Amino acid sequence: MTSTSLWRNTTPAADAFCTRHVGPAERDVAAMLGVIGADSLDDLMDQTVPASIRLRGDMGLGDGLSEPAVLARLREIAGRNRVMVSLIGQGYYGTVLPGVIQRNVLENPAWYTAYTPYQPEISQGRLEALLNFQTLVTDLTGLDVANASLLDEATAAAEAMALARRVARSKADGFFVDADCHPQTLAVLRTRAEPMGWRIIVGNPEHDLDPDAVFGALFQYPGSSGRIRDPRAWIERLHAAHAIVAMAADPLALTVLEAPGTLGADIAVGSMQRYGMPMGAGGPHAAYMAVRDAYKRNMPGRLVGVSIDSRGEPAYRLALQTREQHIRREKATSNICTAQVLPAVISAMYAVYHGPEGLAAIARRTHRLTAILVAGLRALSIRVETESVFDTITVHTRGEADLLQVRAEEAGMNLRVVDGDRVGISLDETSTPHTVRAIWRCFCRDAGRLAALERDLTAPDDLLPAALRRTTLFLTHPVFHAHRSETDMLRYLRRLSDRDLALDRTMIPLGSCTMKLNATVEMMPVTWPEFCDIHPFAPAAQQAGYAELFQDLERLLKAVSGYDAVSLQPNSGAQGEYAGLLAIRAYHRSRGEGRRDICLIPASAHGTNPASAQMVGMRVVVVACDGQGNVDIGDLKAKIAQHADRLAAIMITYPSTHGVFEESVVEICDLVHAAGGQVYLDGANMNAQVGLSRPGAFGADVSHFNLHKTFCIPHGGGGPGMGPIGVGAHLAPFLPGAPQEGGTNAVSAAPFGSAAVLPISWTYMTLMGDAGLRRATEIAILNSNYIASRLSDHYPVLYRGANGRVAHECIVDLRPIKDQTGITVDDIAKRLIDHGFHAPTVSFPVAGTFMIEPTESEGRVELDRFCDAMIAIRAEIRDIEAGVLTADESPLRHAPHTVRDLTETAWERAYDRQRGCLPGDVVPSSKYWSPVNRLDNAYGDRNLVCSCPDMSAYQEEATA
Repeated sequence: MTSTSLWRNTTPAADAFCTRHVGPAERDVAAMLGVIGADSLDDLMDQTVPASIRLRGDMGLGDGLSEPAVLARLREIAGRNRVMVSLIGQGYYGTVLPGVIQRNVLENPAWYTAYTPYQPEISQGRLEALLNFQTLVTDLTGLDVANASLLDEATAAAEAMALARRVARSKADGFFVDADCHPQTLAVLRTRAEPMGWRIIVGNPEHDLDPDAVFGALFQYPGSSGRIRDPRAWIERLHAAHAIVAMAADPLALTVLEAPGTLGADIAVGSMQRYGMPMGAGGPHAAYMAVRDAYKRNMPGRLVGVSIDSRGEPAYRLALQTREQHIRREKATSNICTAQVLPAVISAMYAVYHGPEGLAAIARRTHRLTAILVAGLRALSIRVETESVFDTITVHTRGEADLLQVRAEEAGMNLRVVDGDRVGISLDETSTPHTVRAIWRCFCRDAGRLAALERDLTAPDDLLPAALRRTTLFLTHPVFHAHRSETDMLRYLRRLSDRDLALDRTMIPLGSCTMKLNATVEMMPVTWPEFCDIHPFAPAAQQAGYAELFQDLERLLKAVSGYDAVSLQPNSGAQGEYAGLLAIRAYHRSRGEGRRDICLIPASAHGTNPASAQMVGMRVVVVACDGQGNVDIGDLKAKIAQHADRLAAIMITYPSTHGVFEESVVEICDLVHAAGGQVYLDGANMNAQVGLSRPGAFGADVSHFNLHKTFCIPHGGGGPGMGPIGVGAHLAPFLPGAPQEGGTNAVSAAPFGSAAVLPISWTYMTLMGDAGLRRATEIAILNSNYIASRLSDHYPVLYRGANGRVAHECIVDLRPIKDQTGITVDDIAKRLIDHGFHAPTVSFPVAGTFMIEPTESEGRVELDRFCDAMIAIRAEIRDIEAGVLTADESPLRHAPHTVRDLTETAWERAYDRQRGCLPGDVVPSSKYWSPVNRLDNAYGDRNLVCSCPDMSAYQEEATA
């Protein structure tokens, strides 16, 4: 027997993961092709994807690996990272994530596979958690309203600057930045300010602040150096000049330091990272923003509020949704369309678990160790430059900063080198007396002297300035006092997750949002210490594993897209748009064509497109769409001719926002290039392209990749996301620079954005390989066409491609139903909840429609269950059309139905109770029950409550 035959069939099948990622089995694929009338998957692809862009060969990724092989490879890569005790600070700190939160939130698909809570009835658990987050932030900051998180501290500071410009009565064009702000914050502020024509003025507020020259100011509290200064006099001067004041405040320090709102600030921003979220080489972390009540309607991001349902019971929802960028479009001051929901939930639960006393105890312990450290250094005749501090000090080393860094690394620690003479040292929750002793040993090698030091050192006074010690209470709401034991916390987390409907229960068929499988094997590396316990500014030699992972992920993304270079820095899709447009702007300016400021955007585009264009100083010109939903080529040519000398770019989504592969995409690219413009191709719909076409090969110059869509990073209830960009070689010099080094075009606080989640996408692509990724795309298109075929006799499919096919999503038109019966798109969305489904995307890109995207991960059984539910709902609508019931009498108008509807004694509705509560083929034993009835959105906006209310008092008010 030969060795070849001996080991035959003993190697794990490379395609084993692909068959588990892709839902339909081979027999189902054949049956589905029969339903839609295609001979094969290749035949369907030929009918769907234009021949002019079709990729016929491999992408160059190679074969997929097995799960054990990928995990072993990841272990090798992770092993090249060196985890050190971080004393770097600068906004990133060691923290201890309680195991009950790690296992039951961060590692729990009930939390990490949920979608943005746009359907509030099925999102009550995470909405309550976010309301806890907002309450935590408002209490800590002493301000009136907080949003449900932003992307990171630096971008939150940039949003604060934009908010200040919008509401300030000052007409000045300057924005003052405290020189003691974190360097990465300053870099992102510079990026944001330059296209808008705002001057960044950096200086010491004690000497350099001219209130009449600025519309706002940002102070770091405590400063990046560790210094704590009282800002009240500066704030008074700024307010007298009608300027707005923002403070970037450390949330752990705020448990012992006075709140920014109490000090007079109008806005507070910061990062909640040290409330339980690992450093993760930069993220994901929940930034926060809180404002005075007068500015709440100008605040960017999402806001959770309390309303009532149809029974008058309190219920949570996203409030003031008209503030979203998709409403304001090119008039928006922010392109924020996402949040960091999962990290925000974790931070909120960290506070719920510890309570105010526990948080303050962590802060006091950290500060006490800092005070002991300072006392010891001074006893060793070391000059500590900072006097009033919380947990960070700056030490003058007499030219030995580099030597001290070497000694610290030898001891397994990282200091922050400020310059040749100074080092920064930050302690945190993970610091111990051993940490302090190790730092002393870096400064003094004399063991006898160190022993005497510790023997003779007396307990030092604290180093907090007396005038800034916290006097205001925080976290007084009962939720922050009720869950001290792990048993109580575990049950609270389970109770909240049971109120939600996430991908672990059912298909979430959201068009444009690609809610596909987030495989367990992809998620496992996220909590490995080698990935999650790395400081983003740790020396490069300690991040060799990350560097290898980043380089390989960039290779994979370039192979998939056809681009020449990739930046992993943007930490959301909207940030990717922003970074890509900044690169285009910089490219034109480098060629002496700075006049080019017109951005063409189809009328169907998502609102982040025009908002991002506005943020880089471009003027938006809308291009019409034709009756088939495609870019109107005639109108495009007219707009190009009108603005040729000033044309900077066109932003298109491909396949189109209407769910079809436009045949004219190559022509569009050629027309724009001929006029001197660049093509930005929005990567939201890459799930229909991977393996079938490459934007960099058919004419696009830049795209962002929504890693939380096509490449399997979970949505996490509305974040984290990642939006790296790929560019042609000519744009590569203008990619975002390193923010901590003051790099130009920096768009995020960390050089690789939310680095800790990048192993997810790398794992997915490595598991799938060339053939697997192509198969995923083919099945995504098959599933979408299957749904379109099954529903087309009941609902009109609004747009189709040249051969009558849709791409990976389809739009069904519900407007005729409303015109004839009064039943709205929302009625149908809520009725789907009774069938156990999250609704598709509602009223985008066309009002009164569903945009349905099943993804490749849903099998035929689930697709049929969804179609059967939609068909059953159509039958209920026909009852209204036939006059059997009125719209107001129909179960659609009363949906979703709750357990109270099922169990209440009285039943006075025109339809049968079982029909309302258990429609179609719903199995009672496995039914998901909405925890609340339909919400009253208008009531919530009229009576805005955005922090944890006294629910009993609120209920009395609502029913009065």
